[in-house]
Amino acid sequence: MQEVKTRWLAEERAAHIHGWDFSHIADRYAEETDLPWDYEAVIRAHLAPQDRLLDIDTGGGEFLLGLKHPHARTSATEGYPPNVALCRSILAPLGIDFREAADVSQLPFESGTFDVVINRHGDFDPEELYRILKPGGLFITQQVGAENDRALVDLLLPGTPVPYPEQRLENVRSRFMRAGFQILQAQEAFCKIRFWDVGALVWFARVIPWEFPGFSVECCFDRLMLAQQKLETQGVLEASTHRFLLVAKKLLETDA
Repeated sequence: MQEVKTRWLAEERAAHIHGWDFSHIADRYAEETDLPWDYEAVIRAHLAPQDRLLDIDTGGGEFLLGLKHPHARTSATEGYPPNVALCRSILAPLGIDFREAADVSQLPFESGTFDVVINRHGDFDPEELYRILKPGGLFITQQVGAENDRALVDLLLPGTPVPYPEQRLENVRSRFMRAGFQILQAQEAFCKIRFWDVGALVWFARVIPWEFPGFSVECCFDRLMLAQQKLETQGVLEASTHRFLLVAKKLLETDA
């Protein structure tokens, strides 16, 4: 038991990420392998080379750079201080217009600036998005839903409240419609997340404190031992993720 605990404590100490990089546990867990949509493909279907693109809560810019959109027509925001520093060192030298912005209800851009705004697993404000988009512009987002990872949370921290109970597709769809958007695509999915190593789960829980508040190896050791027993019996720890996809169009004045 002490040897196992020592390994888990090492994972806890290692639980720091730059941007949104889960490569530390890449070969010990898997998620988003069975989503019924391809978020990148959805964006590419709507994004033209001449479009002005904004990525809100870009993390370290990893996904944004993968799109290979012309840098001179690309902007990004991030509010988490370690990621802000990372973006300034990586995105800005490429000619991408990076701006620090922690408050998504007050974005540092002029009204009607963007053709396409994207946001993967970040925060958003429909009214502010309506302001910064051009008429006919699109907001494309993949979001983490309220029920995400709940079986894992219940395993390690039973009785923990859902942190964002309003994060459900129908709630978000209604907010955008009230703000003046037309919904072009809306999908919701509950898919699998799998761990083949409890140490990977320790690392995962530590880097997502809003889902696993107060988690530590010391305070949850008995629950981690239960997880280890389940893993040895079943060969894998498996739970459900909760995701939804939304593509919303700012209505033209003639459509309003």
